[in-house]
Amino acid sequence: MTTTVAAFDWDTFAASLGEIEVIRDRAQVEKLSKDYYYFSPILQGQLEDKHADVVVRPTSEAEVLTVARACVAARVPVTIRGAGTGNYGQCVPLAGGVILDLSRMNAVKWVKPGVACVEPGAKLSAIDKVTRPQGWEIRMYPSTYRTATIGGFIGGGSGGIGSITYGQLRDRGNLNAVRVVTLEDEPRVIELRGDAVQQVNHAYGTNGIITELEIPLGPAYPWAEVIVTFGDFMTAARFGQALGEADGLIKKLISIHAAPIPSYFAALKPYLPADKHAALLIVAEPSMESFGDLVVEFGGTLTYHKGAEDAGKGTALAEFTWNHTTLHARSVDPSLTYLQTIFPHDPELKLLQHCYEHFGDEVMMHVEYLRSAG
Repeated sequence: MTTTVAAFDWDTFAASLGEIEVIRDRAQVEKLSKDYYYFSPILQGQLEDKHADVVVRPTSEAEVLTVARACVAARVPVTIRGAGTGNYGQCVPLAGGVILDLSRMNAVKWVKPGVACVEPGAKLSAIDKVTRPQGWEIRMYPSTYRTATIGGFIGGGSGGIGSITYGQLRDRGNLNAVRVVTLEDEPRVIELRGDAVQQVNHAYGTNGIITELEIPLGPAYPWAEVIVTFGDFMTAARFGQALGEADGLIKKLISIHAAPIPSYFAALKPYLPADKHAALLIVAEPSMESFGDLVVEFGGTLTYHKGAEDAGKGTALAEFTWNHTTLHARSVDPSLTYLQTIFPHDPELKLLQHCYEHFGDEVMMHVEYLRSAG
């Protein structure tokens, strides 16, 4: 049953916000109340009829404070939204109220060597457009890089492309500082730095409204996008493990897909022979020669290589990895879903092999490699 805030005077509420944008159109409010929760058959039933009463779009921290005060005074629920590209239902309001859409707070305030200060609504791709000319880039990002916001990623993400080098968002050093507006009786602005940022890092916006972030950056390498195919899944998986352990090879993505998963990637069909297992990879151009030796060592076949000068054009390999893999699979078979797990440290991949052999065709194995706790 849909839950909204009953018998509330939203006209008076909207008027109290002055010039701050308030969206009341039902269709638009319902659209902005959703993410990709329907990947889960459980969340599909729980969230499909949930939506906010209004959407509010502030453009500054001062406006966020105004909205926070109004919501506290009226005792209405607040749900924070970035771009709505997650698939766990974090931005779906369970009890109506206000969606606080931060997408208009999208400034890159400054960039210094190895660090940037940004507003929460800045798109990850837009941040890189500012930082890359200076030799720096975002350390990690989700497969929704082109549309996701930095605030949504910090609030609702955990890692992604780049995590094979830099670990996950909550690893020390991957978020320098945040400014947060509270929803206390008298809302205030708090700045958290160092380990204190973990109070709001990956907290889904449930305990404060992020209005500014100071994020560390990594060196911007010329990145090549590569596909390597294998006749045997465990050989592909061991290749991925070896590449991950090769500290001298600079990489950003190691994504291994057991057959028949590659058959769902229509745009990559010419590079994915039937019944082959595939490694989708992003490797720095200076590492490509030694990378080629590793491919030969494991008996792989290089079927696709997009050089750094073309990597930003057309199909982006990252958009077939992480949660985009499920998106492509569901576009072919909507009955498919996924179970996300993490394997303990196991360099010989014994547990992965056991799962692959035990579940067989029932579970298609998709493996993303990342650094965890070093």
